[in-house]
Amino acid sequence: MRQQFRSFLIRWVLNTFGLWLAVKLFGTGYTESPEGISIFLLAGLIFSIINALLRPLIIIFSLPALLVTLGLFMFIVNGFLVYISMKLAPGAGMTMTFWHSVVTGIVISLVNYILSNVIDLRYTAVPKRGDDNDQ
Repeated sequence: MRQQFRSFLIRWVLNTFGLWLAVKLFGTGYTESPEGISIFLLAGLIFSIINALLRPLIIIFSLPALLVTLGLFMFIVNGFLVYISMKLAPGAGMTMTFWHSVVTGIVISLVNYILSNVIDLRYTAVPKRGDDNDQ
């Protein structure tokens, strides 16, 4: 449980960084405000929660489109999740069109992929006490 919570926190930080990076690279829909990074932290948290809860359902429902496009429809799914997150973020000062959300989803996916491999973020089985598999 502790490892899953740590993994969620890391994903939250990575999603926040990816969102910030996409907005800074493409300059889409963000107006400078005195809150600064707290806006991105809130939007990253909302995206992480939506990603954890809705993503499996959306993938199941979009499975035919994913199969026909050989997985490229996943970019649209990620963009849809970013779009929903931006709409749900209360007073976040960020608005995005759907296509900017798709591009932001691509950037967030790349950031998650690269940094997850760098910090080796995987779920590994914790060995039980008394297991002697050192043969």
